[in-house]
Amino acid sequence: MALEPDLDRIKQLGTDYIWLMPIFPIGKKDRKGKLGSPYSIKDYRAIDPQLGTWQDFQKIVKSIHDHGMKVMLDIVYNHTSRDSVLLQVHPEWFLHDKDGNLYNKNEDWTDVAELDYSHRALWNYQIETLKRYAKIVDGFRCDVAPQVPIEFWKEARKEVCKVNPKTVWLAESTSKDYIKALGEKGFHVSSDEELYSAFDMTYDYDIDQIWRSYVKGDIPLQQYVDALNNQVKIYPSNYIKMRNLENHDQPRAHSMFINENDMYNWTAFSEFQQGSTLVYAGQEYGFKHTPSLFDSDKLDWDSAKMNLSSLILRMHQLSQSDIEVSGKYQVEALENDTVKVTYRLGNIYRIGLFTLKGMSNDISVELPSGSYTNMLNSSLIDVTNGIVHLDYDPIVIQGAIE
Repeated sequence: MALEPDLDRIKQLGTDYIWLMPIFPIGKKDRKGKLGSPYSIKDYRAIDPQLGTWQDFQKIVKSIHDHGMKVMLDIVYNHTSRDSVLLQVHPEWFLHDKDGNLYNKNEDWTDVAELDYSHRALWNYQIETLKRYAKIVDGFRCDVAPQVPIEFWKEARKEVCKVNPKTVWLAESTSKDYIKALGEKGFHVSSDEELYSAFDMTYDYDIDQIWRSYVKGDIPLQQYVDALNNQVKIYPSNYIKMRNLENHDQPRAHSMFINENDMYNWTAFSEFQQGSTLVYAGQEYGFKHTPSLFDSDKLDWDSAKMNLSSLILRMHQLSQSDIEVSGKYQVEALENDTVKVTYRLGNIYRIGLFTLKGMSNDISVELPSGSYTNMLNSSLIDVTNGIVHLDYDPIVIQGAIE
């Protein structure tokens, strides 16, 4: 497969898991674009012939494993294509209106048919499918997971554990506005709090609109930072947020942060936040074009705008430290659109300082006066009477309080 020659470079980003978007055959009926959406799946138990064979799939998974990485497979259990195997064999497993026509909770998804999980036989089929893949891959990214009953996910996790107890589960969670909108139509959509009873990680979509409002200049930094800190308060202790500046459904980060210094600071700040990090293909080179989901739209690797690879690797290395895994965590909004992120473990402080809109600032830190090494680039950072001067490059320093 085309991915294999790039595995060494991907590994050098600090990658733990490679998330493969859906690898299944795409439906033809009512498809969007020339190729159709990979999220409009015709057969959960087959491989898209445009990608290869079952043997090719097993081969690329083995190669990824041989490179010291794991594989997360995209699972789309809310809906299938409108000409799917399941719809042909079990039309009763799908949502219909009172006249017997296919009915979707989300009216924009005109190329798919939504499943009805009131049928126990559907649960059995879907879980058996997951168990087949769990023998090969290491985790599942579950598309629009909140629209599938949480009790199904709990049982799926329990059953998959019998095959692979180390399976990692990532939920594409949704915004509060989306939960409310479907709730007004009479459909239950799981909140992030509920999802953590079955999943290890969820998307950061609960605060996505707040973040974008800040980036656009519609709200102050403090409001965005309050939302970040509130996550620690409202979610269970096992919560992990997947931080991401971009993904296949969202604009490229570099199309929002035109200034390269802002892009550099946002990359560092995003990865320094508590949680896991998604790096979308091409993000490391500052690509501005978001590829189409529905047509052939390959990345032009020769048109790289900048290279963030070393920074991404370094942020990943830092994130593996005990202090970032288990330390007390706090984000502070400061003047001039700068942020301070503090991890504390015992008497050790690790402090990250980031300018989000290219302005300098003098920032108070908890560390005693002296010279400290910037853990991002090995430059020396002076702390004088508890003050650090931040220019344009992000700073991460660490020290002990006696």
